[in-house]
Amino acid sequence: MPSNSKPLQSSAVINEAVQTLRDGGLVAFPTETVYGLGADAKNPDAIKKIFTAKGRPSTHPLIVHLAAPDKFDAPQIDWTSLVSPWVRDLSEEALLLINAFWPGPLTLVFKKDKSVLNELTGGQDTVAIRAPAHPVAQELLRKFKGGVVAPSANRFGKVSPTSAADVRNEFEGMLDLMILDGGDCEVGIESTIIDLSSGDRAVLLRPGAITPSDIFDKTGIQVYQTGEAINKDLTPRVSGSMRAHYAPTTPLRLYAPGRVLDALSEFPDIKSRVAVAVWDSESSLGHDGHPSVHFEEVIVPSDSTGFASRLYRFLRDLDNQGWDLILFPEPPPGEEWDGVRDRLQRACFGSGPSSSSHASN
Repeated sequence: MPSNSKPLQSSAVINEAVQTLRDGGLVAFPTETVYGLGADAKNPDAIKKIFTAKGRPSTHPLIVHLAAPDKFDAPQIDWTSLVSPWVRDLSEEALLLINAFWPGPLTLVFKKDKSVLNELTGGQDTVAIRAPAHPVAQELLRKFKGGVVAPSANRFGKVSPTSAADVRNEFEGMLDLMILDGGDCEVGIESTIIDLSSGDRAVLLRPGAITPSDIFDKTGIQVYQTGEAINKDLTPRVSGSMRAHYAPTTPLRLYAPGRVLDALSEFPDIKSRVAVAVWDSESSLGHDGHPSVHFEEVIVPSDSTGFASRLYRFLRDLDNQGWDLILFPEPPPGEEWDGVRDRLQRACFGSGPSSSSHASN
């Protein structure tokens, strides 16, 4: 383990990370969703370092992470004073969502305050904000006393990291990157993103662990799909919205229930070693009718929460094992599966040794 990677996480180490951020450096840190690559949200040079390290297009906006204030004896956290400096308008609806789900895996998009740097918004007039729930992230942000922008700590478009070791593997050559180790991420896929910037309705821009039903049940707020937005042309660009994303280098495809052999026969040019993910609730596939293929079954959880928390771990590990093809079952219908369905579809589109091989798909 390199000397700049620290196990969970003493006060002195957090203080060192805070100083690194203040000095314009990058700090990778755990959140409940995935590991983030953090920089001071008020420092344009530090923000540029993120784009360079990731190979991320500068038009692709970042999410600002804020700490939950210490509650002490207050029955409710005062989020207004924390969020107001970043946004033009903090509606009653926004405060309902914030009080119901922060800290947690929910990102909200607002019209930005004029002081918010264009470098972090991708040149848009909106800003995305969340308060992560991981205790290491919270302590870092609290001590830093400011906003930290933090996209996932990986090379752009690749599988997101859910452990400190994943981050080390992604940025092996970056000796000055400080990595805080907070164990494995619990949620395992990126936050749900809700757009509040139009002012008239809440629109889902990226599905995640918190579903529109969860939001309605807790707040009574109706969340619309992007297709139902009043003016789709004005929908902000957000993290994770590219068609190819979260992608392994090994070709990845989905198969319909009971159709593994059909999926295999679609790829006659792909060699013979195939990893097939199988629901833990289903019986073994057997090898009938495909003698030329050596496949190994990988058992995956059949509940959406368990599947999400392990999805990137499976993709990353399988990608490192030298398979010729990875097959995953299509997630079942239902909005609790929308987050992983979204990630898998983008991962399939982006997968393979080079994008040119699937650009025409």
